[in-house]
Amino acid sequence: MDALERYILEHIDPEDALLQELDRETHLRMIQPRMISGHLQGRLLEMIVRMIGAQRVLEIGTFTGYSAICMAKGLNEGGVVHTIEIDDELEELASGYFRRAEQNIPGRIIQHIGSALDIAPALGMTFDLIFIDGDKREYPAYYRMAMDSLTHRGSYLLADNILWYGKVIQETPANDRFSQAIKEFNRLVKEDPRVENVILPIRDGLNLIRVK
Repeated sequence: MDALERYILEHIDPEDALLQELDRETHLRMIQPRMISGHLQGRLLEMIVRMIGAQRVLEIGTFTGYSAICMAKGLNEGGVVHTIEIDDELEELASGYFRRAEQNIPGRIIQHIGSALDIAPALGMTFDLIFIDGDKREYPAYYRMAMDSLTHRGSYLLADNILWYGKVIQETPANDRFSQAIKEFNRLVKEDPRVENVILPIRDGLNLIRVK
């Protein structure tokens, strides 16, 4: 952590104890712990949910559950986060923390295991906010799915890792499906007259998109 990042973290609301523990366990147990949203991004997610008054949130890519808890904290009474993770080996860790979070955010998180491309349309609803942080190779498919049936006028989409460690401005090898998909996603959003967007250079980049 550099000095500027430390300064930022020292001047925002503190991370609560449960999220601190989840962050620590994620770094101890996971092969790629950097995939966790972390305190700064988590606070931003909570704030965005609260700012737009979201009642129905969809998360594509639960990982260990940090971001789902943060977004659930920003919901009004009666709001819910549907979070989808394809890796069933992560289910137990996330669900354990969801149960512990119930005391403060009762009934606000519904956990799903499987492909978001199958599960999300079957939920039969539209969402006020969709947080995309799943398989980067499927980002274009997530976007098309969201715009086809999961959003309404005024919905927001928020896509993580949209700068992809700077690879979006580099020549992309033919076999790099991850970078190709991220670039395609950004291009789809830019060229879609149904939305407006801004890219936030926070961590690995967030593409904030509003359906007109």
